[in-house]
Amino acid sequence: MSKLEDAIEKAKEILPNITPTPPGLKAESSVHDLKSRLEWGEPALTILDVRPRDLYNQGHIMGAMEFPLDKLVDLAKNNLEVDRDIYVYGANDQETAEAARLLRQAGYKSIAELKGGIDAWKEAAGSTEGVDETRAEPGANAYNVVTNVKNHFERQEIDFEKP
Repeated sequence: MSKLEDAIEKAKEILPNITPTPPGLKAESSVHDLKSRLEWGEPALTILDVRPRDLYNQGHIMGAMEFPLDKLVDLAKNNLEVDRDIYVYGANDQETAEAARLLRQAGYKSIAELKGGIDAWKEAAGSTEGVDETRAEPGANAYNVVTNVKNHFERQEIDFEKP
């Protein structure tokens, strides 16, 4: 039995009658947290890319909006509700943390720093778009949903032990 199958069996034993729910927003989120919410089809979240325009245009998380760090607060105030769940990422974790700090200071309540940014997103086989992304050939399993879901769960740290 594979590690994934073993984890699923443990989950069935521990949580036999619980309806699954999407993960909630965390102040510091992994790309797997965001991917899980997107896979649930959650419409009530926004992804902000605070990198410079040229980097955004080269490639970004699919659906992410370009809100450069120097214009972040003004753009947010004009376009986003303060209670909206917002995932933010920059060129590195320090830029991401700065963007989250600025948004929180501006009164935004639900901000998640996406750790690892676009590089971690690509590593987790997240969907991207942009100039560079249109040139890249899809990977061997790009359209194999079963393999992608299995790989997604194997990359996450799953701990189904009872507390």
